[in-house]
Amino acid sequence: MTAQATPHRTARQDISGDRRGFLSMSHNTIGHLFRVTTWGESHGPAIGCVIDGCPPLIPITEAEIQIHLDRRRPGQSRFTTQRREPDKVRILSGVFEDETTGGQVTTGTPIALQIENVDQRTKDYSEIRERYRPGHADFSYDVKYGIRDYRGGGRSSARETAMRVAAGAIARKVVPGLTIRGALVRIGEHEIDRSRWDWEAVGKNPFFCPDPVMAETWAGYLDAIRKDGSSVGAIVEVVAESVPPGLGAPVYGKLDQDICSALMSINAVKGVEIGNGFAAARIRGEDNADEIRIDEAGNPVFLSNNSGGVLGGISSGQPIVARFAVKPTSSILKPVKTVTRDGKETEISTKGRHDPCVGIRVVPIGEAMLAIVLADHYLRHRGQTGRSAGQT
Repeated sequence: MTAQATPHRTARQDISGDRRGFLSMSHNTIGHLFRVTTWGESHGPAIGCVIDGCPPLIPITEAEIQIHLDRRRPGQSRFTTQRREPDKVRILSGVFEDETTGGQVTTGTPIALQIENVDQRTKDYSEIRERYRPGHADFSYDVKYGIRDYRGGGRSSARETAMRVAAGAIARKVVPGLTIRGALVRIGEHEIDRSRWDWEAVGKNPFFCPDPVMAETWAGYLDAIRKDGSSVGAIVEVVAESVPPGLGAPVYGKLDQDICSALMSINAVKGVEIGNGFAAARIRGEDNADEIRIDEAGNPVFLSNNSGGVLGGISSGQPIVARFAVKPTSSILKPVKTVTRDGKETEISTKGRHDPCVGIRVVPIGEAMLAIVLADHYLRHRGQTGRSAGQT
C-alpha cells in the first residue's frame, strides 16, 4: 500500500511513509507490578485510568481520592485556567466491602477510575485547527501519527494528568507510613527563601508555596504576566518521607532513574534532578558526601542528604527529594510565528482558558508520580526478596 499525497504533506514531511494509517499511540502505561494505564482526551466525554497490580485489602474511597484531585482542579484562583471541571471521580471496579470493618477495600483486581469532562469549549480552538502552536505537541503529533486532536491538545493535554493524581492517591497507601508532599519553589525570576520554608503555608496560598512572603510576590508577578498575555515557567520540589531503605535495583532498575522518568513524563517538564542534582557539579567531594555516624540506638545516621535519599539507585531510608523544571505554558495570547499544516508561514495567538503558570497545578501531579513509582518499587522489592523493604 502506498500513502497518497495530502495537502498537509509539506509541513509534516510525512516521515511515516508507507506505514501511514498503521501507527498506534502506545506507551500509556507506567509501572511493572503496580501498573497504571490512563486513557481519554481533553475534549472527549471522559478521562480515566486502570490500576492493575494493587494489593488487596487496602482501604480506599472516592472521597479519599477526591481530596487529592481537588488540589489539582482548575479554576480555583485567577492564577490557573478558568476551565470549570469538578473532577468528580468514580470507582468503577476493583473494590468491595470488607466484612470485618464494613469499609470499602481493594480486592486485588483491576481498579477502574473515571472522571467526566463537563466544561469543554471546542470553539476556542477552531482558529488553530490548521496552525501549529510553537512549543506545543501539535507539530510532533502530526508528524508522527498523521493526525492530531487540536481541541485543547487531545491526548497531549494536561487534562490527562487528573487520572495520574487519582491513581497516585491509591499508590500512596501501598507503602506503609509513606508521606509525600510537594511545593512550588520558583516561578520565573523569583525563588523562595528556604530559611522561611513552612510546610503549613503550602495549603494556605494558591501557589503551593512554602514561603509566605514569596507567595505575595508571586501574586503580583503572575498578575502582570497574565495581563500581558504571556506565561512563565516554574520549579517544583517533591519530598517523600518514611521511605524504607532497599527500594530500587542496579543497574537498569534504579529508583532515581524511574523517578526521573516518571516526572519527565508530566506535560511541560523539561528537567529533573535528585537531591543536590546539578549543584553537585559545582562542589567538592567532601562537601557533597553524606557522612555517616552511629546514633544512640546503634543505627547508622546520615549527617546530610545531598543524595536525595538514593544511593546507587537504591533508597537509603532518608527522605527522597526531587525537583523538576516546568516550561512556560505554550498556549499564550501573544502572537508568535508559526506555520500551517500545508507549509505556509503565519502567526498564531491562542485563545481559550490557559494557565499563566502551569507549574502551580503540577505540584499534586508530581506527588502522584512519585507515589506511583515508590508503590511499584515497593512491590518489586517484596517480590524479589520475599520481604518488605527495610526488613532484614
